[in-house]
Amino acid sequence: MFQTGLSGLAGSLGSVSKIVLLLLFVFSVISWAVIFSKWRAFRVADREDRRFLALLAKTHDLDELYRQVRRIEGSPSAAVFEGVMERAGSWRAEGRNGSSAGPVDQHVIERTAAHLGQRQLSRLETYLPFLATTGNITPFVGLLGTVMGIIDAFREIGTQGTASISAVAPGVAEALVATAAGLFTAIPAVIAYNYFLIRIRNTAFRLDSVTIELLASLATAASNKPKPAPVGAQG
Repeated sequence: MFQTGLSGLAGSLGSVSKIVLLLLFVFSVISWAVIFSKWRAFRVADREDRRFLALLAKTHDLDELYRQVRRIEGSPSAAVFEGVMERAGSWRAEGRNGSSAGPVDQHVIERTAAHLGQRQLSRLETYLPFLATTGNITPFVGLLGTVMGIIDAFREIGTQGTASISAVAPGVAEALVATAAGLFTAIPAVIAYNYFLIRIRNTAFRLDSVTIELLASLATAASNKPKPAPVGAQG
C-alpha cells in the first residue's frame, strides 16, 4: 500500500532507491558548502580589488603604493601587483650591484604578471570542477534510481498479478522521487558554476587592466630616471 508523507515515502523505497537518494544528498550537501564558500571568497576578492584599484587610481608613486598594498589581503590584483613589484625590484637591485641585469625587461614583467594572474585565477577556481561534476552526473544518478525503481514496480506487478492503477502508481511515484532529487541537486550546482565562471572572467579582466597599468607606470618611471653622466664629462 502506498504511504504518504516524507517518512512514509522514505520507508517504502527500495534499497537501491535509498542508496541513490543518500548519494544525491551527499552531493547536494557538498555542493552547497562549495557554493557558500566560493561566494564568500569572491565577495572578499571583489571588495579588496576595489580597495586596491582605488589606491592605484590616486597613488602615482609605485613604491608608496607597494608599501600600502602589502596591508591588503585577499585581492588578486594586489597580489599580482606585489609580485611584479618584487620582481622589478630584484631586477633593479641586480643592476645596481653591477651585474648585467640592466633596466627592467618588459617581457619578463609580462610573463611574471601572467604567471601570478593565473595562480590567482586557479585559486578562485578551486572546487568549481566539483560543481560541474555534480551538475553533469546527478541527473543520471537520479535517472538510475528511477529506472531501478520502475523495475521493482513491474516486478511487484508481476507478483500481484494485476496491472491496475492502484498497483502501478505507487511504485512509479516512488521511482520518480530519485529523478526529482537528481534535478534538485544538479540545478543549483549548474547555476552556481556558471555564475562563478562569470566572476572569474571579471577578475581576469581586472588583472589584465592592472598589468597594463603597471607596465605603463614602470615604463614611465624608467624613462624619467636620470641617466648617468658619460665618463670624462665631469670636470
